[in-house]
Amino acid sequence: MKYVMLIPARGGSKRFPGKNIYPLAGKPLLAHSIEYSRRVLPDTEVYVSTDSEEIAAVARKYGAVVIKRPVELSGDLCSSDVVLQHAATELLSLRKEFDYMIHIQATNPLRPEGMMEEALRIIELEKCDSLFAVTPQVRKLGHLAEGRFIPWNFTFGQRSQDMETLYFENGLLYISHRDLILNGRIRGDSLYSLIVDHPFGFLDIDTREDFELVEYYFEKYKSHR
Repeated sequence: MKYVMLIPARGGSKRFPGKNIYPLAGKPLLAHSIEYSRRVLPDTEVYVSTDSEEIAAVARKYGAVVIKRPVELSGDLCSSDVVLQHAATELLSLRKEFDYMIHIQATNPLRPEGMMEEALRIIELEKCDSLFAVTPQVRKLGHLAEGRFIPWNFTFGQRSQDMETLYFENGLLYISHRDLILNGRIRGDSLYSLIVDHPFGFLDIDTREDFELVEYYFEKYKSHR
């Protein structure tokens, strides 16, 4: 199988301006994802899709190839599906052939050891058209109706250990077949959900408070990197 790595990194974050290149442990945030990609898949080309010249400069400095993203694909409401579709179309127009695109996010800079290797093993073995990472979470959830809490996934008095485990999309990793992406999708009919039961699954930087939590875990797990 032939893979390419894509890291989307737009420049217009409103809640945390400049977050994709904000320094984490002395390096721009984006740099950690580029270096991770080059470490776990040294023979795979790494691309950064961005609308920002400042981000593009950082990407090139750390060894990634830049795909210039048009303004119309850089807004808050633009989905990952169309960003990857644009990148795939650009690469194929340059005769860069690949079977699968691996998509990781700059805002998830910490990833468990062995996660990528396990994901690629599953892709090769199962021949699934897509894969994404999920994390288990046991929480007593409900909704409010006129101020009244209505349980959704439990009954009052039920023990947590007797509840069904639910999972959430953690953003750590996506792998999608080229043909799927070209049709504007990153999740296909044979989607595989890779379970990542690790604290890193809860880390996704959207605010400065999120960033401070990532800094804590960066120090806590630095001996594992």
